[in-house]
Amino acid sequence: MSEAVSRRSAVRLLGALGATLATAGCVAAVPPRAAPRKASPAAGPAGQPAGTARIDTLLGRLTLDEKTALLHGAPDPAPLGQAGHVPGVPRLGVPALRLADGPAGVRVAARATALPAPVLLASAFDPALAREYGRVLGREGRALGQDVLLAPMVNLIRTPFAGRNFETLAEDPRLTADLVAELVRGIQDEGMIATVKHFALNNQERGRDTIDVVASEQTLHETELRGFEAAVAAGVGAVMGAYNKVNGTYACENKALLDELLRGRWGFDGWVVSDWGATHGTVGSANAGLDMEMPGGTHYGAPLREAVRGGSVSQDTVDLAVRRILTTMDRFGLLAEHPPARPARDASAGARFARKVATAGAVLLRNEHGTLPLSGAAARSIAVIGPTGQVPFVGGGGSAHVVPDAAEAPLTAIKRRAGNGASVRHALGEDVYGRALPPTLLTPPVDLDDRRVDAGRRWSHEGTFTLAAADEWTLIVHYAGKRPVVRLDGEDLFPVRQGVAEYFAGGLLGASPDGLTVRRHTRTLEAGVHRLAVTADGGDKGLRLRLRHTTRAGRAADVAEAVKAAEEAHSVVLFAYEDATEGRDRTSLALPGGQAALIEAVTAVNPRTTVVLNTSSGTTMPWLARTGAVLQMYYPGQEGAGATADLLFGDVDPGGRLTQTFPADERATPVGGDPGRYPGVGGRQEYTEGVHVGHRWYDAQKVEPLFPFGHGLSYTTWAYEKLVVRAEHGGLRVEFTVRNTGHRKGVEVAQVYLGPAGSLRLDQPVRVLAGYRRLTLAPGQAQRVTLDIDARTLSSWDPDQHTWVVGSGPREVFAGRSSRELPLRGRAVVASR
Repeated sequence: MSEAVSRRSAVRLLGALGATLATAGCVAAVPPRAAPRKASPAAGPAGQPAGTARIDTLLGRLTLDEKTALLHGAPDPAPLGQAGHVPGVPRLGVPALRLADGPAGVRVAARATALPAPVLLASAFDPALAREYGRVLGREGRALGQDVLLAPMVNLIRTPFAGRNFETLAEDPRLTADLVAELVRGIQDEGMIATVKHFALNNQERGRDTIDVVASEQTLHETELRGFEAAVAAGVGAVMGAYNKVNGTYACENKALLDELLRGRWGFDGWVVSDWGATHGTVGSANAGLDMEMPGGTHYGAPLREAVRGGSVSQDTVDLAVRRILTTMDRFGLLAEHPPARPARDASAGARFARKVATAGAVLLRNEHGTLPLSGAAARSIAVIGPTGQVPFVGGGGSAHVVPDAAEAPLTAIKRRAGNGASVRHALGEDVYGRALPPTLLTPPVDLDDRRVDAGRRWSHEGTFTLAAADEWTLIVHYAGKRPVVRLDGEDLFPVRQGVAEYFAGGLLGASPDGLTVRRHTRTLEAGVHRLAVTADGGDKGLRLRLRHTTRAGRAADVAEAVKAAEEAHSVVLFAYEDATEGRDRTSLALPGGQAALIEAVTAVNPRTTVVLNTSSGTTMPWLARTGAVLQMYYPGQEGAGATADLLFGDVDPGGRLTQTFPADERATPVGGDPGRYPGVGGRQEYTEGVHVGHRWYDAQKVEPLFPFGHGLSYTTWAYEKLVVRAEHGGLRVEFTVRNTGHRKGVEVAQVYLGPAGSLRLDQPVRVLAGYRRLTLAPGQAQRVTLDIDARTLSSWDPDQHTWVVGSGPREVFAGRSSRELPLRGRAVVASR
């Protein structure tokens, strides 16, 4: 469905108000809202009265220079490694603000709890767990000296190619809204200001700085906007504006988004901060409602003061932006004479929770012939294969990457769980960090595997080497300090890249196990003589350098070693990875490098192979049929090794379900094969899939996915029965029974879907997620589940009326284990209003 959107209609549609987002049916065992810690009603900064009077007094005393200084970032004189800093106004008692990245843990210089990626959290289908996740983020953020957390990310998983899918939650608007509301409440329960991001339609990294995203009114309200609306309803303190344009105007100067919709209709009373470098002008942004520019004052420093003096931005506009910031700070007690004390960080509690989330969200995609859980002979003879079996894959790259207190290797955890009598052998399978270049390779010879250059010194070496036959080489530089220059046959192999690509190189491949920065370059080298030159500058702090390589022969040897290990073991656990990062979209949904060939080779000699996937998003699996089991762990955080072992050996039941559809073919996705949808053509991208995002598109197009939304297996079996649907309280009440029919305790996520209304002449999905319930049942135990389908879920957005309209008349309801496994079907009549 494609609906033309003019600039005038875009303003009107974005300003329209829907009914308050309801979350009935998700069964979150948490209160509807917990207020953040507030300032005492006693005297505030400089003895001024608390509350509104305090803010009025502060505004009256602030100079224009001081006001604008509160509206943009500046260098921190005592940096903690955070993303942003606002200096405050010391003479009036307004403290500085520190803003830290934090979707999967607090990203500062100090070590922090590296939590499982948000997509893994979401896979638990548990709003109460999301609330607890938020509390851990908020508590650690405060303990680490931060005031504002740049999380949660709520943009939908629209394309499996998007580089930041691991940082967000789901392809489904309803599930996303439920979870983001609890994340916000959890973060702010601890006195930390949450920042929901990226507002709006920032669903890809490719061209994110300039792409114009065009979406119809109905599409916006029924898909992307639901999560942001839920965050506002939960009381979020800040909203981050996106890089991209929305319907022709940059998000950070989009009055329709920021002023008319966010504030005017949803009632948001916090402040809007730009993404880092997403402010494109002074007058347009200020007058549209952007309050704070990050990371510096390019547009909101001297240019904003000049705009006020020249009259293109009013003093009232500046005062209103300052008021929003100060009022939010006051709400969280930051302007109090005695602000709330910062808690002590509890690293052990953070680690325990990280493991809890990793086990709760793990998704068992496939399990043939009882491959898992490992027991008996299968648990006593194991080959662990893959680089991420030996090197823990904690998290993705970019602003979500966290340096943990510690992270154990899966191999270590598996050995410990298997016990002393077991044989657990590791084979690399694929070398991602490279082997040392032989010192005698070059003429003249040189050792390049651990070269150190002192501060203020410079070192260089140039030599030649000869290849007897053509080969594909990957040269890999490891370094700490200033990047060395490496030239092969005159080509600079590791030039400085533009923008975030220079800094964000992945959570696994971008750094060596001992913490050195890593960069790679692959080239086919012809037979003959080649010239290699290395220049290293010690700079101010000195330099450490390693230059390593892999070759075709080396890769073949790694695979042969893995095959031998698999042949000699009863069972195989093969760890596979895909290293996603901010600033870069995926170029393929296949596993990178030679991993597919490795899996094919290993499963050919041992079908009792479990593939553990540490990937960011949907992955194609041409090798699937040859595996025994596939366990989706995404990026499992610092406790991923222990959690993986718990799941492999059956100490816990895999309780996760997919929050995104895994396609069978990367061309058969909601955006596949249509460059106008993704990545865009001529700087413009259209959401012509309309309301059919994610699993809704697969249903509408009758496309069979590899694994559907909501899919996930258990170590026990389940039965659904006795569905009853009736109209009640302006919506529908759904009741059914779920029974554990197996022989062990297990976790099930019961899901309810709703069909379209014949009374509405609007585009509607074949089915929408209407509710869910996470259950833990003993063998033979049954539970009666009751879910309410609320008016919002029964409604569609009418672009003519600019509001939600209830779809009355007969409505079909489905219940089951996934969007494609729905054994129960019922019907009830929704009354017209």
